[in-house]
Amino acid sequence: MSNGWNESAAAWIAEMGDLGDFGRRFVLDEPMMALARRRAFASALDVGCGEGRFCRMLQPLGIRTIGVDPTEALVAHARAQDPGGDYRIGTAEHLDFEDQSFDLVVSYLSLIDIAQLDTALSQMTRVLRPGGSLLIANLTGFTTAGMVFGGRRPRGADKHAGYLDEHASLVRWGDISIRNWHRPLEAYMKGLLEIGLQLRHFSEPRPYGGPDEKVRRYLKAPYFLIMEWVKPGPAGPARA
Repeated sequence: MSNGWNESAAAWIAEMGDLGDFGRRFVLDEPMMALARRRAFASALDVGCGEGRFCRMLQPLGIRTIGVDPTEALVAHARAQDPGGDYRIGTAEHLDFEDQSFDLVVSYLSLIDIAQLDTALSQMTRVLRPGGSLLIANLTGFTTAGMVFGGRRPRGADKHAGYLDEHASLVRWGDISIRNWHRPLEAYMKGLLEIGLQLRHFSEPRPYGGPDEKVRRYLKAPYFLIMEWVKPGPAGPARA
């Protein structure tokens, strides 16, 4: 099954624009940036960076950022938008970096696109320095199970699959058609705990702006969560 990203890249770029969609612009960006500012990170790897928007947001903080994504059209767009940036073709399951290369690793709504979750988490942890943070924004399991996404299951979802059953489905809106993976929250928590990371932050962020109708819909059935996991070891100094 194709993951759909190559075919959907142009539509995705148009959908995101410079500011991102409702969820990024009015729910996730502010708390994700607050966590990035909280500690003195010097280097970051954005795994599944897409069109490079969050990489560009991190750079004014003085964080040397590298973005990695397997979709060539998205990486090409990221490079065009930010010629001085560092954007590379690559997958979460095979990160081509030395051990302990980054203070911060970011997965901003990319875990749902990854088939081999345990391998990806192992790779992200490997390239993270002791004391560094893995910062995750993800869809909730209830959303990816299809219980609240658009009020119905995504097309292609197994009608017999439930919240506890890991499965992939093709999610379509507009001209975008991509494969997302559903996993219960337990799968993420067990994977991160078993790899030895320590949970530092967990939140289900509320909207801080945006159209009233979308805010009301989101508050009725929130579909994002944010986690910060720290690799044991000496911690860097907190930002003032």
